[in-house]
Amino acid sequence: MSLRSLRMPLLMLSLLLPALASAQNGVDRDIARAQNATRVLQEIQMAPDRAVPHSLMQAAQAIAVIPDVIKAGLIFGGRFGEGLVSIKKPDGTWSDPAYIRLTGASVGFQAGVSSTDVILVFRNQAGVDRLIHGEFTIGADASAAAGPVGRYANASTNGHLDAEIYSYSRARGLFAGVALDGARIGIDDAADQRVYGPNVTARRVFEGQVNQVPPAIVSFKNKLEEYTQ
Repeated sequence: MSLRSLRMPLLMLSLLLPALASAQNGVDRDIARAQNATRVLQEIQMAPDRAVPHSLMQAAQAIAVIPDVIKAGLIFGGRFGEGLVSIKKPDGTWSDPAYIRLTGASVGFQAGVSSTDVILVFRNQAGVDRLIHGEFTIGADASAAAGPVGRYANASTNGHLDAEIYSYSRARGLFAGVALDGARIGIDDAADQRVYGPNVTARRVFEGQVNQVPPAIVSFKNKLEEYTQ
C-alpha cells in the first residue's frame, strides 16, 4: 500500500481518536459524579444532629444530590452544579438515578467563589413530573423552602411541611436548609446516554429500562435505600 493510500485512513484515525478519548473521559467523569454524590449523601446522613430528618427522607418522592455547586460572581453572579436524582417507585423502592444539572443567576453585591453541596428533597409528584419532562425553576415552577435539619426536626416534619421541595446546602462543614429560589434544575441527557447507553431518556432510567448500571450508580441507590428505611 502506497503512502498516499495510507494518508486518508491515518487522517480519519487522527480525527477519531480524540473524540473517543473525550467520550471515555466523559464516562469517567460521570462515574466520578455518582461517587461524589454517594459520598456527600453518606457524610451528611451519618451526622445525626445535622442530617436531613429521617421522616422527611422517608416521605420524599425524589431526592437529588448535587456535590460541589460552584457559586461565583462580582455584582452579577451565577451557580452551576451537576449531580444525580432518584425517584421513589410505586413499590416504595428507589429508581436508578438520572443525571441532572443545576444552574442559576443572581444580582446584587457579591464577590468571590464558593463551593457547596446541595440536597433537594421532593415532597410530591408534581415536582418530579416537571423534572421528568425537562427543566423547571425552583420557586417559580415548584414551591421551595429551606429544609429543617437534625434529629430534633423530625417531630416538625409530620404534617407541617407543605413546600414541594426542601433544599439544603453544606459549605465549610456547615449543613443547613437554604433558599434556592431561581435555580434551574434540568436532566443531563448526554450524561445519561454516556452511562446507560444510546437513546436513553430519564424516564427510561427511572422505569428501570436500562441494561447497563455501573457499580457507582448501584451504590448511590443503595445508600438511598439505607437512609430511607
